[in-house]
Amino acid sequence: MAKNYFYIILFFLAFSFTGFAQDGKPQGESLGFYPNPVSNGKIYITSKTSLDKEVLIFDVLGKKVLQTTISSRELNIASIPPGVYIIKITEADTTATRKLIVR
Repeated sequence: MAKNYFYIILFFLAFSFTGFAQDGKPQGESLGFYPNPVSNGKIYITSKTSLDKEVLIFDVLGKKVLQTTISSRELNIASIPPGVYIIKITEADTTATRKLIVR
């Protein structure tokens, strides 16, 4: 059991050291989101193209809490309770996985 917690912590640390600008937008990446942390119940997906995006959000235990496909930039996550999550955004052959904080 302790071994599983070790891998979860290691997973979060791997994504904690990514660079973000002060406004929360990823620097130099083709696929990302902002704001992070989220306090208004909405995130905005940034991309160089306007293709459909599949969004998966997992809690810290790896349970899927949201799965959707969007064609716009805006995603409503008001139904997700406050906490720390992992968000995976896929557009065509590009995937970005980041830590998401919901307040």
